[in-house]
Amino acid sequence: MANDADKLNLLSFSGKTRILHLSWFAFFLTFFVWFNHAPLLGAMREAFNLTDQQVKALLIINVTLTIPARIIVGMLVDAFGPRRMYSLLLVISSFLCFGFAYAQDYDQLLLMRFLMGFVGAGFVIGIRMVSEWFPAKQLGVAEGIYGGWGNFGSAAAAMSLPTIALLYGGDNGWRYALVTTGALTLIYSAVYFFSVSDTPKGSTYFKPKKSGAMEVTSKTDFFLYLLMNIPMYAALAVLSWKLGPANLKILSVAMTDTIYAVLIGIYIFQSIRVYQINKHVFFEDVPEIDKYKFKQVAILDLAYLVTFGSELAVISMLPLFFMDTFHLSAVTAGLLASGFAFMNLIARPGGGLISDKFGRKKTLLILITGLALGYFIMSNITSGWPIWLAVIASMACSFFVQSGEGAVFAMVPLVKRRLTGQVAGMAGAYGNVGAVAFLTVLSFVSTQTFFLVIAGTAVITVAAVALLLEEPKGHMHEIMPDGTVQMIEVE
Repeated sequence: MANDADKLNLLSFSGKTRILHLSWFAFFLTFFVWFNHAPLLGAMREAFNLTDQQVKALLIINVTLTIPARIIVGMLVDAFGPRRMYSLLLVISSFLCFGFAYAQDYDQLLLMRFLMGFVGAGFVIGIRMVSEWFPAKQLGVAEGIYGGWGNFGSAAAAMSLPTIALLYGGDNGWRYALVTTGALTLIYSAVYFFSVSDTPKGSTYFKPKKSGAMEVTSKTDFFLYLLMNIPMYAALAVLSWKLGPANLKILSVAMTDTIYAVLIGIYIFQSIRVYQINKHVFFEDVPEIDKYKFKQVAILDLAYLVTFGSELAVISMLPLFFMDTFHLSAVTAGLLASGFAFMNLIARPGGGLISDKFGRKKTLLILITGLALGYFIMSNITSGWPIWLAVIASMACSFFVQSGEGAVFAMVPLVKRRLTGQVAGMAGAYGNVGAVAFLTVLSFVSTQTFFLVIAGTAVITVAAVALLLEEPKGHMHEIMPDGTVQMIEVE
């Protein structure tokens, strides 16, 4: 008979379930704030007399800072713990939100939107928190609930903020609506700080031995780590190019070239730091107890690129796709397209639950295969289709996309406990890399080809998962502060 401690009762508000509820709501608020601009863009466009290019720049720059922020916050949460880091991030997010709300011109609006990309790093903090409180056999569904219910914050913003702005009324109603989201976040930062602890009573919070870069345990992993860092800098370079003189003309030639030079410099600096942290792998054997395989991280990064990356990209273009294909009004097209994001509430926890019950590698393999098939079907949608069939096809595809996200993060905390924040941060950053890559592809090709490119990327990912990913088995080992070894079950 199952022990009470092994049960997950979502109606409870005590113990680990209480931590889960408090954490997913913290994540919900970060997404609520991060995407609070989207439903109010019409009012901002009118207030600042924005052009279409300026609106596009706001959308692009919103995800820019999230890529490095998730990496940095992942390191900080491993070093300082999720309780302090989530509370601090919520405080910072609230003041960035106030700054955005009271921007007086477009340059200020753009700057504050860029800085608010930092808010998107909140996701990785809760991944570490939930992994500390839940056993491996419940971790997939717990992380899925955290991610899926938290992600719904963007949909909640879309549904509520226009009404809140109307209730305030006047020309500045949209500003007061934004301030309201910041105030909620500021209040909740204190609630979270005084309501949670990093681990259950009596448990140890394992920290990395060194900070500044992820630890690796072999020479091959060292070079793979350096290789896996490149796409994140490349994505930032692509964003700079899109904002530069060749495209949106927000950045000057000199500014764009400076950003490219800075990105190269930071990559070189990071590579040196990676060597400083891990140079011992070239000169001595790593103890067996400390070893893990970085290829696990690399494949999970690729899997999150194709799942969450494609979700962000498709959510950005699907309303317009429906509007143009079926000649619908903007309101109707937006409503029909919202089904893609709405699936998060059940699909992401569902992917985690299936992983817990039937095996993590097998689940991920099946879900990404379904994702590839789903996008292939979407590439065939034309105006000759019944609208209801196109909507069903998009929602079926989104089930595999978001279940796949849940399956990825059912495995992320099982790579190496003390590095969970960094592994989650890198995977999360790769989700944004995927969004940038797919949206860049969309700017050059038809929507049909765009869907086929995602499907093709998914097929490559399926091959990588099938050939290289290893099912977590047995235990992770971590060394306690007193030198004793603790075994953490991973299956």
